[in-house]
Amino acid sequence: MNGSFKILLVALVIALIGILTIYSTTYSREDSSERIICRRQIIWLLVGILFYILFSNLSYRKLRDWAPAIYFITLVLLFLVLILGRATMGAQRWLKIIWINIQPSELAKLVVIILLARYYSHRSLNTVWSGPSYFGIVRGLILPFLMAAFPMLLILKQPDLGSSLLIFFVFISMVYIARVNIKYLIILVLILAVCSPVFWHLLKDYQKNRLLVFLNPNIDPLGAGYTIIQSKIGVGSGGFFGRGWLSGTQSQLRFLPESHTDFIFSSFAEERGFLGTVVLLSLYVFLIKFCLDIALKENDPFGRLLAFGITSILAIQIFINIAMTVGLAPVVGIPLPLMSYGGSSLLVTFISLGILTNIDKTRSIF
Repeated sequence: MNGSFKILLVALVIALIGILTIYSTTYSREDSSERIICRRQIIWLLVGILFYILFSNLSYRKLRDWAPAIYFITLVLLFLVLILGRATMGAQRWLKIIWINIQPSELAKLVVIILLARYYSHRSLNTVWSGPSYFGIVRGLILPFLMAAFPMLLILKQPDLGSSLLIFFVFISMVYIARVNIKYLIILVLILAVCSPVFWHLLKDYQKNRLLVFLNPNIDPLGAGYTIIQSKIGVGSGGFFGRGWLSGTQSQLRFLPESHTDFIFSSFAEERGFLGTVVLLSLYVFLIKFCLDIALKENDPFGRLLAFGITSILAIQIFINIAMTVGLAPVVGIPLPLMSYGGSSLLVTFISLGILTNIDKTRSIF
């Protein structure tokens, strides 16, 4: 069984677990629009599989040529969201195209990886890795940071702090993978740390409350701290074997908001318990391992950077989401890849896995 097939198999298993959990958290709701959420996710899964097949057979090298155009289109979509986007729960993140709602910020995460992989793999940047240091700070750090900063700022205006931070983490990982002088990265982090009081005042009130609640959920147990408290109750009440499918009280009785999206891990942990959680985490570990194997074996600089970038963003999202649901990270609204309800997230994840598969297949051919 080759690595590409293993990736698809594990991804499908996780996605099916997600569909079962989404059904469990929504089937008893009176609102008809919420009861069909599971059916929508199934449709998005089928679409995701089609796009996986498409991108697994499309040469990843074409993405290097298309990167600037895709980046520009993504910026236009992010700008249109601010003007024409659909607002839900105080956030304007979705753009309706015909009858489909898409979230361009999900696409932006992948596009930034493609653009940075193209940039760092260019021959003119060989000096970043081995040449004079004056190439490092400008061409190795400042210019690529500006590339990531434009979508970050547009996403932050929606407002979507989680996706914006995720793109920043992707930028940091790409800088590290490209072997830019580490001292420049340390300087950047120190500058951002010094400027953090300024960033604090730019945050919305609810974003400030989430950060404060992360430090102490009990300061606002019925407000900003409510969700994380209920999430931890759900995880803890699952015990070793869990309450069973369709039997989770936190989601069934609607104590836990967003139980089928950002906090789907809590819903799953309550129903499947510690044993089921270990199985799910093992599946994610296998998925990241298979993706990492492809990156490590790739010799083409663009393919290698692209594979590492995709692997990094998957690992970062998984870590942040799960840490968020158990109180080890602030609540920033990042979905759990392949499990959380959301067509854009599921589709972009399968596209990313399709690109990885093509990188693996292309290396096998050549």
